[in-house]
Amino acid sequence: MPTLLITTPNLEAPDDFYEALIETHQGLSTEESHALNARLVLLLANHVGSTEVLRQALAAARSNDNPGTHR
Repeated sequence: MPTLLITTPNLEAPDDFYEALIETHQGLSTEESHALNARLVLLLANHVGSTEVLRQALAAARSNDNPGTHR
């Protein structure tokens, strides 16, 4: 059975995560912020590990669909 990307809400505390993400970017230049995002994406991709799931995430992120809903 193929592994599918979870697109339904799955964060334990989404507001807390968002706040931490914003705080992490505070004081950074645009270039530093982009670099931080790139490092974060690579760290999380490594954690996910599945190329199939990562390709699904890339497609979902690029599409105009709301990434927080399952279709």
